[in-house]
Amino acid sequence: MLIVPFAMYLLQATNWRLTWVVLGVIILVLAVPLAFIFTREYPAKMGLLPDGDEEPTEGPAVGAPQRGPGPLETDRWTQPFRSLPFWQMSLSYMICGSTTFLLSVHFVPYAIDRGVSPNLAATIFGVMLGLNVFGAIGAGLLADRFGRKNLLALVYFLRGSGYMILLLPGVLGLTLLSGNLGLWLFALVAGFSWWATLPLTSSLTADVYGLRTLGTITGMSFLFHQIGGFASVWLAGVLYDVTGSYTIPFLIAGSLLFPAALSAFTIKERKYSTRYMAPAVSAGATAD
Repeated sequence: MLIVPFAMYLLQATNWRLTWVVLGVIILVLAVPLAFIFTREYPAKMGLLPDGDEEPTEGPAVGAPQRGPGPLETDRWTQPFRSLPFWQMSLSYMICGSTTFLLSVHFVPYAIDRGVSPNLAATIFGVMLGLNVFGAIGAGLLADRFGRKNLLALVYFLRGSGYMILLLPGVLGLTLLSGNLGLWLFALVAGFSWWATLPLTSSLTADVYGLRTLGTITGMSFLFHQIGGFASVWLAGVLYDVTGSYTIPFLIAGSLLFPAALSAFTIKERKYSTRYMAPAVSAGATAD
């Protein structure tokens, strides 16, 4: 929320080389020590348990229900490639990457093209990034109650709606939303829906495929995210050079978010997620 306007101010006051050096020093002085001090490899090192787990009791727990393994739970990272939920999450994640990377690189130039000053454009973008924190935390809390895939679909739908708020007023001639107000409304919607996909996708992946190869599976899914980001940034630049406008690339990106929402919503979470598995029957249990 603060670093983007500061970087824009520094860029205008000096040059891009000095700006990069200053930002690099800030990361080395602040971010690296904080990450080293507070980051832990496992939640257990901070006294935390996985969601839904109870505090362990001394001695063997008699009759304590344990969830059975999910139907897609795996111990090999290649197995998810043969299942539909992986592709539903990964392909929608690719669209997620394409729409967020597009904003990271092209939103400020787009806002400037709409007549906004560089400082105000950077401020709007900074506010958008700041709202990510609340969106990610809020989505995680709501997903525990309403389901991961439902919130994931809602996030994609809201972000797509944000793109429409950004573009359609100018196309339809709605002057009220085609100015700064439209940019601020988009920042509000896009900000709350940006990072919200990260905890939702990661937790849904863990629920469906288990924890044994979660890091690799999440990494493969994130690869799709990055490929989408690379393609959108490059393609938007090409289309801008050809058409002289960001309308077409932004419209394509926004339109793709609605199929992404549908893809996420149709994931059969209750069928595959271990959160909905019935407790496993212990070996010593007797049938009624």
